[in-house]
Amino acid sequence: MKTLVIAEKPDMGRNIAAVIEPRAKNNRTYLEGEQYIITWAIGHLVGLAEPEAYDSKYKRWNFNDLPIIPERFKIVPNPKTKDQLKVIGELAKRCSSIVNACDAGREGQYIFALIQQQLKLSQPVKRLWISDLTAESIAKGFAELRDGAEFEYLTQAARARSEADWLIGMNASRAFTTKHHTLLSVGRVQTPVLALIYDREKEIEAFESQTFYDVKALFQQDELEYAGTWQGERLTSKEKADEIAGKVKGKTGRVAKYEVKETKEYPFKLYDLTLLQREANAKFGYSAKKTLDIAQALYERHKVISYPRTNSNYVNEQNIDGMHKALHMLKSTPYKEMAEAADPGRVHKNNRAVCNPQRVEDHHAILPTLKRPGTLSKEEQQIYDLIIIRFLSHFYPPAMYKQHTVMTEVEEETFKTNIKELLSLGWKVLLEKEQGEKEKKRSKSSKKGKEDEEEETLEWNDRPFVIQPELPVQCKRSEVKEKATQPPKSYTEGTLLKAMESAGKSMENEELRDAMKESGLGTPATRAATIERLKKVGYITMQGKRITVTQKGRSAVELIRHAGVELLASPEMTGQWERRLNQISKGEASAEHFMHNVQKFTLSIISKVSTQRPAPPSMFESEKDRAKGKGRAGGRGGKAASTAGSGTVKGRTTRTNDAGPGQESGQVREQARIQGSAQGQSRGQAERMQDTGLSAASKPVTPAARETFGICPKQGCGGQIIEGRKGYGCTHFKQGCGFVIWKEFAGKKISHPMLKSLLSQGKTQLLSFKREDGSSYKARIVLSATGDGKLALQPEAANEAAR
Repeated sequence: MKTLVIAEKPDMGRNIAAVIEPRAKNNRTYLEGEQYIITWAIGHLVGLAEPEAYDSKYKRWNFNDLPIIPERFKIVPNPKTKDQLKVIGELAKRCSSIVNACDAGREGQYIFALIQQQLKLSQPVKRLWISDLTAESIAKGFAELRDGAEFEYLTQAARARSEADWLIGMNASRAFTTKHHTLLSVGRVQTPVLALIYDREKEIEAFESQTFYDVKALFQQDELEYAGTWQGERLTSKEKADEIAGKVKGKTGRVAKYEVKETKEYPFKLYDLTLLQREANAKFGYSAKKTLDIAQALYERHKVISYPRTNSNYVNEQNIDGMHKALHMLKSTPYKEMAEAADPGRVHKNNRAVCNPQRVEDHHAILPTLKRPGTLSKEEQQIYDLIIIRFLSHFYPPAMYKQHTVMTEVEEETFKTNIKELLSLGWKVLLEKEQGEKEKKRSKSSKKGKEDEEEETLEWNDRPFVIQPELPVQCKRSEVKEKATQPPKSYTEGTLLKAMESAGKSMENEELRDAMKESGLGTPATRAATIERLKKVGYITMQGKRITVTQKGRSAVELIRHAGVELLASPEMTGQWERRLNQISKGEASAEHFMHNVQKFTLSIISKVSTQRPAPPSMFESEKDRAKGKGRAGGRGGKAASTAGSGTVKGRTTRTNDAGPGQESGQVREQARIQGSAQGQSRGQAERMQDTGLSAASKPVTPAARETFGICPKQGCGGQIIEGRKGYGCTHFKQGCGFVIWKEFAGKKISHPMLKSLLSQGKTQLLSFKREDGSSYKARIVLSATGDGKLALQPEAANEAAR
């Protein structure tokens, strides 16, 4: 009898067949040769069953039916791919053995295990464990097939992860949703990620910008000119800064201290998936999902890179020879010039920046394969270029610099100069001009010491920097520069990926910190899906590249934390899980004990949510919903745009790291019913004051973000300030609050940051205004204490006098 090979996807199956059965007959859903029959899954063919599979009462979401804890988890075929599952079952009857050729990782192992369980396959199993789909790797992998039993503990860990996520996702989502009458999706990974975004937005809102002044001076010594920055405590008085600038201008000074040292900049680490996604987001604006899809195509369809869903930036010793062969291959491609200038001797098993087996788990860093690229799309070419340049950089020497530090003293005032003099570009010759400019800008300044003070490093690339410390210098020019401290930046997908990867590093518990050191929140394969899910459930929105949290997202985090289950919104739980799952995969811990603890935590969530008071509908209304008179996202008779607990969006089933295979249409309808029931509670609250432009409108709107800017300053009100067409008004207008701040005042538009500053501090930072005679002056806009929203100007002199 023949051997059945089950790959994870069709392209993988065909690649494998081309090597082990090149003359195989193509039967559309499988390929058959003399020894092997090769077929494939299409991702997850089987998943965990929905709650109604255990009891029909779960079709309707009811808090009193919680918790839902199956004694034994049921699995069901994905209805969209059931025909392919049937094909595998029929083929298995003709085979005496099976090769698991799904992706070499925890999720690939689980995909096969569910197929094996559903079809009750009893044949002996071998495991193909490879990191790329080149003919050489496939042939070598089949020559070194491993026994399937070796991976039993990995299967247990994968199953435990999936079932635990199901318990948390299904129960917590139903609990919060039914308690607060709006869809609130909760998950082990997505909720801490949402909390990261929420906390960053709160930091930005609470930030108080301060104006300060830098004094810059230009010095000359013979033919040499260089700039310096005054050193001392931050200057908050312009008069003091002007005094220093005037004091040193035109005066003779001396070099009080001069240090010079040579430095090296080594190539950046080889790519893992997260690092590749971050680079692609920064350079091209690609979402994490888009980069993953492109990398997957380069791996599966074009076969020009190794397995992309890796969390390692290093390779094993056995990969070194392949790297040298790939370098040789690139000499006959458009990368010829760069490849021929490379030094093969720089990549060897003792180079720990490249070869570090202890830092490689399932898969090594992303590498080019020995296959020459054919025709790639523009986007595929951009990602492939990133990978090739990063790969080649390790065959080049480090960039060499001289770091000069000059302390110049004039009239007892000290100025500091940092000069970075280029000696040799080394590996940086590989960077494209535009990329090189970005690197230059990135290294222009590094923040040290006091927050928001820049210690500038000047690039000196076209000539040597030669100063004679024993000779005097002349201060040719001096000037005062006004600056303002800057708030933290909103997350982009790139910076959020970095935060997800490093989440947990600040944990006090060293064991949990170590558990998350290599994993963070989610895995490289699921982080993109987590971000996409937060968008689809209406928790976050994109404003260009910036990620902002919606009102619904804010309320979700606050309700979870106030329920006393803040662990759900913290990386700590993921750290605990990853530590235990890692132990399970090595046979060092019990999956049963792990699941018992997850069940206890599930019971705790239900218990704590039961004591919460239902949230008012206004907590979830978007600005557009409120302004147009619509009470809830989804609305009466509307279509639920997102689901809770798992991954169904608009009737389409998806996979995420947080839940099972997705909810069926019955649960989508149930969620729409829950939203519809809340419609009547909130419709009346959507009428707004005509003066502020927050009038009612009947046109339906899609779920959107309604931003609140702070608590109403009127004493005893307790409402929230939201935006209308002409002004910012209070949500408690129907209770009689007439507070409003108009959007235009004294020729200035009241921006969102200015509004938040007015609400939290009662004033803005110093702004520039014009007098009737054309002269300018500095003043703050201040909020009246009368509680009506009236504004006034407070000139700078008054501010100084009040200090």
